[in-house]
Amino acid sequence: MLIIRLITTSFILCLLFTGCKDDINLPDQPLSNYVSVYMPQAANGPVSYNFTTSDTLPGIIYGACYGGFGYPEEDIRISFKTGNEAVVDSFNAANNSNYVLLPAKSYKFEEEPEGIIKKGQLAAMPSKVRISTSGENAPDLSKTYLLPISIKSSSVKVNEKLRTHFCIVNIIPTFFNRSSWTITDLSSQESNGEGPNNGKAIFALDGNINSFWHTQWQGAQPGPPHHLTIDMGETKRVSGAAVVPRQGVNSGRPKDVQVFLSEDNSTWQLAYTGSLANDGATQKVFFRNAVQGRYVKLQINTAYSSNMVHLAEFYLF
Repeated sequence: MLIIRLITTSFILCLLFTGCKDDINLPDQPLSNYVSVYMPQAANGPVSYNFTTSDTLPGIIYGACYGGFGYPEEDIRISFKTGNEAVVDSFNAANNSNYVLLPAKSYKFEEEPEGIIKKGQLAAMPSKVRISTSGENAPDLSKTYLLPISIKSSSVKVNEKLRTHFCIVNIIPTFFNRSSWTITDLSSQESNGEGPNNGKAIFALDGNINSFWHTQWQGAQPGPPHHLTIDMGETKRVSGAAVVPRQGVNSGRPKDVQVFLSEDNSTWQLAYTGSLANDGATQKVFFRNAVQGRYVKLQINTAYSSNMVHLAEFYLF
C-alpha cells in the first residue's frame, strides 16, 4: 500500500508541475517598453509646503529621473511646465478639495524649466521654483494654493502616473515687529481703575495676553465706536491684522471691527470690515487686498454685551 501511495503522489506532482510549465507564456517585449522618465517628487502624492511671510523667496525642488533597465545610452532632454485652472479643478474633483491655483505672479522658475538626464546617469540636476510670500507679488494669505509642476516633454516616454508633482502651498503670516510702534490717538482708556499694569492702550502692544487695554469706565463711560491709532514708524504693506481678546472675560470683547490704513495719519483707506468671535483665541483677519500705510486705526463699533471694550493684543502682518 505504501508503494502504491508513493507512486500515486509522484504522478500527481508530475501532472501539476507539467501543467504549470505549460501555462508559462511570457511575451517577448522590447526593453524600451520598460523605460520611462518621471518626477520623483510625485511618487508620494501631493506634498504640502508651509512658508511664512518672513521667508525670502523660498523654493520648491523639482526634477526628473530615469526608470527602467540599465542606464540611458544617450542624453534625455526634458522640459517642465506648471498647471492651469483645469488641472486644479480636476485635482479638486478627484480629491474633494478646494485649492486655488497659485497666481503666476507669485512664483517663478529659478532657471529655464528644462533639464537633462545625461548619458549613463539616472537623474537630472534638481531645480527650484521660487515662491513670493510677501511684497506686491504675494498671493492672498487667506487661501491655500495648488501649484502643479509637470513634465511637459521628454525625448523618451513619460510615466503618466508620475508626470506631475502637486504642490500644496500655504503661506503663514508672520506678525510685524511692534517694538517701535507708538499710539498716536485713542478714543479713551481706563488709566486708574484697572491698576498700574492694565487699562491703558499701550497694554494692547506689550506682548502679554494677560494685560489689556480697557476703555474708560471710572468717572465716565464713553460709548462706541472705540478706536486706537498706531504709528508703525515706517510704511508697510499690510495683508491683515490679528487681535487677542481679553482672557477670561466675555462681556466687552470686540465684536464688529474695522481696520483703516493711512500714509499721513489724515487720509484713511478702509482695509477690513468684519466680526470677531467671543473667545480668547488669537483671531486673524485678512484684507481683501494688501494695503500700504504707516498709520493704522483699529475701530471697534460694537462689543459683546457692553458699551465698553477691552483688548489684550493687536498685531499686523
